[in-house]
Amino acid sequence: MPELPEVETIANGVHRRIAGDAIVSAWFSSYKEPFKTPPDEMAAVLAGRRIDRVRRVGKHIVIDLADPAPPRPPSREALPLHAQCLIHLGMTGRLLVSAPGVPIPPHTHAVLSLASGRELRFVDARRFGRIGLVQGFTGPGSEPLTISKDDFAALFRGRKLAIKAALLNQSLLHGVGNIYADESLFRARIRPTRRAGRLTRDRLDRLRTALRAVLQAAIRAGGSSVSDYVDADGVRGFFQIEHKVYMRAGEPCLVCGTPIRRIVLAGRGTHFCPSCQK
Repeated sequence: MPELPEVETIANGVHRRIAGDAIVSAWFSSYKEPFKTPPDEMAAVLAGRRIDRVRRVGKHIVIDLADPAPPRPPSREALPLHAQCLIHLGMTGRLLVSAPGVPIPPHTHAVLSLASGRELRFVDARRFGRIGLVQGFTGPGSEPLTISKDDFAALFRGRKLAIKAALLNQSLLHGVGNIYADESLFRARIRPTRRAGRLTRDRLDRLRTALRAVLQAAIRAGGSSVSDYVDADGVRGFFQIEHKVYMRAGEPCLVCGTPIRRIVLAGRGTHFCPSCQK
């Protein structure tokens, strides 16, 4: 599943290409799974709207929609004045900006035709992704790239669950997934099984710094392509070459040479160095 850096990369790429463009029409597939809002309602709301901004909130992509100019016809006054199109990529979702002549990929579930002639396409082979209309979406948890030291420490105070599980809890920090939890804990030298509520303030400060650094580095690298992830142009990221522990079970630690271990924690494969992480 794309995590914060991958979703940030996609959102930024889509924003650069279609911000300010207008939606002429919207097509949706006949499958019900990807849609949180009825397709007919989405088509009515989206047609004529201008795309004000495309951004990431947690693991979601938010398309902020503005009214067209001139104002919409009176028959549409009952529709929301300010709406957002909310997209979650699920396990295999892709959001691509394409010329209309480019063949539509299999498993395409939404196509927004734009005034510029381009198309915004939502593709999802497994249909675990979601697309719908919302208003005022802020995400379920705190933003890891901007959270303060005090607020970060407060998230884990008194919590009995393992710190790895806490990092994956989207109601605490939204956007962090398996890859970047493992990589951040390694860089902070914290074993993933440590109880979150027992970590010292120094360790939590160290973890916050490591998490922010890992996420920012991954964004600069275009994310990690370890499965189906590609950006808005269909290009793979390359932060996977910087992974220190994730998917390196049995290989020597790049710091001390101890073999990287893999365990299952909170239902997720978890990678760490038993020597460096205490």
